[in-house]
Amino acid sequence: MNTILRKSVLGIAGLAFAGGVVGGPIAAHTSGHHAVDARPVAVVQADKPGVDTAKLIPHGTQGAQSRIELNDEQVANVKAIIAATKKSGMDERAAVIAIATSLQESKLENLGHLGDANDHDSLGLFQQRPSSGWGTPEQITDPEYSTMAFLKGLKQVDGWQDMPLTDAAQTVQVSAYPDAYAQWEQQAADLVAQYWNS
Repeated sequence: MNTILRKSVLGIAGLAFAGGVVGGPIAAHTSGHHAVDARPVAVVQADKPGVDTAKLIPHGTQGAQSRIELNDEQVANVKAIIAATKKSGMDERAAVIAIATSLQESKLENLGHLGDANDHDSLGLFQQRPSSGWGTPEQITDPEYSTMAFLKGLKQVDGWQDMPLTDAAQTVQVSAYPDAYAQWEQQAADLVAQYWNS
């Protein structure tokens, strides 16, 4: 996506960035998290009706996939992202994009300020920055608010439903590592299949 279109999209969403979100705090913060082997895995089939599994990964995954084990807090954040997605009137694919983005940005942890390990003033599940107009620190560290802010940006991306996940996420996040989101698509889809109707 060209720079003019990206700036236009972010301007409409009220999310213009000076320097973008950089995955800086993740490298320092994730020493306790280890990606499990990157072999592709099958999408979990939902045992409850209503999840259209064909919508979860409509174009297949891109590249090697990563996976982490989730604790209770991370699962609660998955559920909060799904609830906010439903509240915004968006579908399962939007939840997959949001969860994959949060997996990349914070490993689904609602991060506060990490001092020198932090990327500027990035906070919360999506590493959003108060100085870039995402909201106050209190708002950004509220999982519902931060998800709704991310989804507001996603709604402004023309054709996001038909984009590869990493392109849709990158258009909203403007990360220094634009291809990094793709590695979480399978786990995000599995989580949406598991928790969409729970």
